[in-house]
Amino acid sequence: MCSTLKDTKTLPFQDAYDWLCSFDKYGWIFGLERITFLLEQLGNPHHELKVIHVAGTNGKGSVCKYISSILQKAGYTIGLYLSPHVECFSERIVVNDQEISKDDFAMLVLLVRPFVERMKKQNNTPTFFEIVTALAFLHFKNRTVDYAVVEVGLGGRFDATNVVSPLVSVITNISLEHTDILGKDIASIASEKAGIIKEHVPVISAAVEDARTTIEQIAKKRNAPVTWINQTMWKRKSYQRRYQEFMIQGSFKDYTVKTSMLGQHQGENIALAIAAVEHLQMGGVYIADSDIQDGIATAVHPGRMEIVSEKPLILFDGAHNPAGMSMLVKTLQEDFSNHRLVLVLGVLKDKDLKTMISTIVPICDAIIVTKSGNPRAADPQVLKGIIEGFDANKKVFVEDSVPCAIDQAKRMTKQKDMICVTGSLFTVGEARRYVLSGKTTSEESQA
Repeated sequence: MCSTLKDTKTLPFQDAYDWLCSFDKYGWIFGLERITFLLEQLGNPHHELKVIHVAGTNGKGSVCKYISSILQKAGYTIGLYLSPHVECFSERIVVNDQEISKDDFAMLVLLVRPFVERMKKQNNTPTFFEIVTALAFLHFKNRTVDYAVVEVGLGGRFDATNVVSPLVSVITNISLEHTDILGKDIASIASEKAGIIKEHVPVISAAVEDARTTIEQIAKKRNAPVTWINQTMWKRKSYQRRYQEFMIQGSFKDYTVKTSMLGQHQGENIALAIAAVEHLQMGGVYIADSDIQDGIATAVHPGRMEIVSEKPLILFDGAHNPAGMSMLVKTLQEDFSNHRLVLVLGVLKDKDLKTMISTIVPICDAIIVTKSGNPRAADPQVLKGIIEGFDANKKVFVEDSVPCAIDQAKRMTKQKDMICVTGSLFTVGEARRYVLSGKTTSEESQA
């Protein structure tokens, strides 16, 4: 749930948030110089944190959620830093499942703003993500967390989070993404993500082929031991619509665990999380087997393979790159093949639209293209043209807003049909807010 506390008396929350968002225009500017300088002015709060650092292409958010949940069940106070948010900014900075309050956020902005403004005058302006990262580290220090689970924003080597000295580094799977920034091939992207590997710090990874080779080389240079996770180390035992059960092979024993997160690929994510937790155990951190099982069972990740409605059946998944879309299609084929599929698709225009669309279009019975309010959202007419280029017989409907697309999908569905909303976390966030509000577009327009 989003924070609902009243605005702070010292600085209105909206003023603080508007100030932060004014830095969004600077985009991604790689390098650790600005974040290092800013954190130094703030007393280097990250130096006081015990960090689990997680990078990768897909699954890193879920891995963070599993690790955080397990450690909380073991009785520890856990800071969780994720990005981007689905519905509310406060989802990014969380302590023991409690999102940062408006009061705390505004207080931290009041503290950080003078240093940022000084940097701005010196033509050393930090980015939106760098400022948020500093806010997160300050919040975790103020809340005296026992451990901080930190997700990399983009890449790894020059990501603002890479100023930490972690207890363990996790690198999930690696596939082509952000090729204009991270590199044109898997090896180049893996090299960027492996930039989080530190001297003598254990690494857990599920990377394969060229990515694995690259990570191995970098880990060897840094004397960092690597634990590899592969498909022989997990097996799905059963599946229900609301949960699934896995057998996970750990370093110490096998675990039977249940999760409400859907898709066979969660087996890999859980195996990565357990391996990271086992490294903490080897370092003397007390975590019981029941903590691992209970932590996985209670972990949730809204907007990722999430069923939000049974009648009609609605699945949200923020698949925003080809690899994520492939995972979604695999899940739909394996676990929902008996449903006629109505797709609601909204993608950002800087993504690999053709590959993503060609992956999911063949399994859809009806398609509604739309766009989120994000200025980077692709024009629905462009999406329609790409779809028709792949299959001229596909019936494609165009809606200019996510709520209208949801209403259209509901009108088209019958009893055993399924609605899947995907393509972007921004699309999913708007859809989730709308569906869970229980309103219709006509009611929203009257509100």
